[in-house]
Amino acid sequence: MSEEKSKEETKLTEEKEIYAIATDPIYIGTGGYTIGRVDNTIVRDPITRIPKIPGSSIAGTWRYYVTLELQSHFKNEYRMDLSKRKDKKIVELFDNPKDWMTNFEGNRFAKIKCAGQDEESQKTLEESKNSKTGHCGNCIVCKAFGYSKADQSWQGMLLFSDLQILLFPVFTRFGVKWITSEHTLQEAGIIKKTDKEENNKDTVIVQKSFKEGETKGYINLGWLNLPYKIGEKNINLSALKEVFPFSEDDIVIVPEPLLSQIINSNLEVRTSVSIDPVTGAAKEKALFTSEAIPRGTVFYGIVRAFDKKAFSGNNNLPDVEDIWAALEDSKKYYETLGIGGMTTRGFGRLKIFLGFKGGDGNGGNNQ
Repeated sequence: MSEEKSKEETKLTEEKEIYAIATDPIYIGTGGYTIGRVDNTIVRDPITRIPKIPGSSIAGTWRYYVTLELQSHFKNEYRMDLSKRKDKKIVELFDNPKDWMTNFEGNRFAKIKCAGQDEESQKTLEESKNSKTGHCGNCIVCKAFGYSKADQSWQGMLLFSDLQILLFPVFTRFGVKWITSEHTLQEAGIIKKTDKEENNKDTVIVQKSFKEGETKGYINLGWLNLPYKIGEKNINLSALKEVFPFSEDDIVIVPEPLLSQIINSNLEVRTSVSIDPVTGAAKEKALFTSEAIPRGTVFYGIVRAFDKKAFSGNNNLPDVEDIWAALEDSKKYYETLGIGGMTTRGFGRLKIFLGFKGGDGNGGNNQ
């Protein structure tokens, strides 16, 4: 009975892996100033103290970008007048529509406000169809990501995990290397799990010797100088080929206890100053520093889709395939508009790749 239930649950949910590489420094702030090395700190995992991109940040920005992609295809004559959309076939409402836009009838009620908060929560779901503010509650954005109004709420069909650091760039005398830990690679499915940990508390593992004929030596990871040895790790980077244009020889596996210390010691720290709008010069006593995850960092996470349409038999819900297509078509905005704070100062851009969990990294349906 339990096996039959497990199979049924598997059919109702799908998982895709999210791989991303930072093309700009990433700043996801904690929302306040602190006294210490920097003034503006970034979000960290409460256990490991390793910086991360929260799932809420990914969900919020991706929701906005799906809405932008949907709205960009609405014909101008219908974009502002919602009442006209009822008298037309949904395919006629769009310029160069994608399948996921026209397959779901509820998209005729979508508006840019579906990406944000509901500013008119007193409206009922039916009234919100013709309102220019607040969630419509009917489009693929509202159904996939969820919404909340005064009279009802809806839990979305998508669930995002945090984006954890998979590979972190550190300068060494042998060039830039990307550090990680064996446990991190195992969790991401990059290497197979083993019964024993090969490296001890202060030795790192590299794939290739930095000097010809040597099987061990020393490598500096920032200010730390650590011994290294050659390890025979079968690192499979096929899933990362879209975001990580380097080889496994550039990866250094460090002991788990050292990973957090090395990462936090090599974050990018910028010093900024506020400008006086009257004089146009630096404002006195307005110097502050901010930390950020450096460009070149590779992230890993998971997004799950719950097929509520198959579970409930409700035909007023989008197909999971259309939701995946919406995410795929809108991820391009991360490469221009970015994520997090201080995007006007050169922060935030990400390149994202979405692939089925357990697949070959080519993005196809290879479950």
